[in-house]
Amino acid sequence: MSTVGGKIPVIVGVGALRTDEAQALARDARMAGADGLLLAPMSYTPLFEDEVYEHFATVADAGELPLCIYNNPSTTKFTFSRTLIARLAKVANIQAVKMPLPADGDFGAELTALRTETPANFAIGYSGDWGAGSAILAGADAWYSVVGGLLPVEALALTRGAQAGDIAEVERFDRLFQPLFSLFKEFGSFRVMYAIAAALDLGRYDPPRPIMPLPEAAASRVQRALDHLSVRS
Repeated sequence: MSTVGGKIPVIVGVGALRTDEAQALARDARMAGADGLLLAPMSYTPLFEDEVYEHFATVADAGELPLCIYNNPSTTKFTFSRTLIARLAKVANIQAVKMPLPADGDFGAELTALRTETPANFAIGYSGDWGAGSAILAGADAWYSVVGGLLPVEALALTRGAQAGDIAEVERFDRLFQPLFSLFKEFGSFRVMYAIAAALDLGRYDPPRPIMPLPEAAASRVQRALDHLSVRS
């Protein structure tokens, strides 16, 4: 928090396997000066909707900060129904949701459906970098970007173009990002970001095991993808 120095808001992930542990993380984040919380329903045992509701309501109360629902079924194996999102949106401090890309690509229909069931000030955003431009053009409130962590200038340019409704600019950046986003889809963005950091000379680190670094051939593709974006080490 001291590094950021209040220049930008900081959202802290507080997911944990147990509710009491997530509560403790939420309190720690608040005491450290966080501006918001991000919570995913993590559990070894598959969870029922009522269990997830109680988990989120309890952690939101403990954190006393704006909390974003992290709907990430590919990782957590739990999918938030619109009904559950609507219930949680009425809970104090729960103010946003981070959605996966819709399977049919119809952002407009999904946003309309969610907005009919949630308060006007409830923010709806998306992860999945390759769908960011389309999501914002359709009216999403946020892009929860991966690539923005290491390529903020390019990610912001795509965002601003989409917010302005500039379809041509969004399509241009989608083309520029396409090789990189293809790598995200093939290997997972987490692995690729380590390779991007190395290519940009920001640090050469291996991801935590059991995750392995990209194969050498894939790492060279990362450099070519950065060259395509005109981002060079």
